[in-house]
Amino acid sequence: MSSAPLRKELHQENRLSWNEATKAHNSHKGNQAKFFREKGCTLFPEEKELLGNIANLSLVHLQCNAGQDTLSLVQLGAKVIGVDISDEAIAFAQKLSDESGIPATFHRADIFDWLEESAKKNEQFDIVFSSYGAVCWISNLSLWAKGISNILKPGGRFVVVDFHPVAMMFDTDWSHKFSYFSEGKPLTWEDGISDYVAESSGGLTPWGYEKGIDNFHNPYRSHEFQWGIGEIVTALLQAGLTLEVLKEYPYANGCKLFERMREVSGRRMFPPLDVPSVPLMYGIVARSHNSHTDI
Repeated sequence: MSSAPLRKELHQENRLSWNEATKAHNSHKGNQAKFFREKGCTLFPEEKELLGNIANLSLVHLQCNAGQDTLSLVQLGAKVIGVDISDEAIAFAQKLSDESGIPATFHRADIFDWLEESAKKNEQFDIVFSSYGAVCWISNLSLWAKGISNILKPGGRFVVVDFHPVAMMFDTDWSHKFSYFSEGKPLTWEDGISDYVAESSGGLTPWGYEKGIDNFHNPYRSHEFQWGIGEIVTALLQAGLTLEVLKEYPYANGCKLFERMREVSGRRMFPPLDVPSVPLMYGIVARSHNSHTDI
């Protein structure tokens, strides 16, 4: 399986880039605490469907970013821990939890470190969840999948909704620029993580978009990893999980990944009419072996 090394040094560069980008992202989101106090939810129908009823279940949200989806998971009744590498994101998430009155626990850590430490402490969860721009930051799929498997309860589930690796083959103008097969070699962006919240023109702010930081420039570069669907599924299978669901979607939720995307109801973003349909998202549900419960 994935023979790529664990690139901790690149993770740390990504941490710096995410710290800067998170400030820009949240500058456009206004009074998020008010939105959550009024029972707002940032989750889309796709992840809700894959998650099912999560009331009273223990859930860890890996790569939780600034905590908006994490608190939305709490709103659905789960007991949630959020983990992210970004100092800025976790500080904001904890503040948002405090100000909204929605209880969640947040940890600032490289998820590989957190998964290893949690396994050593025999911590286990009903659900491990990750979404939207998550897997592209994983430098070693095998360790990632094994780490997830190690912290799932018997019968527990891993649920991920993410942008499709096919979508990552295209430049912003829909030209075919990147290879589907990267063999674990990182793609480095010298201009770092962008202000995709501004670029998405309100698609990621259901309560209303604010101008915030203008013409954001990230001083820290970032590094992404292109993993194909086959590589992702195989890593999960080899980690001892059973694949239950693999879905593909012809649209992207909330985020305008490319130029001229068409927004339809529910903040779904489709390609322009002159671009043939391609998968822009996928969803996976994988269950731990030796299932004793039906969650």
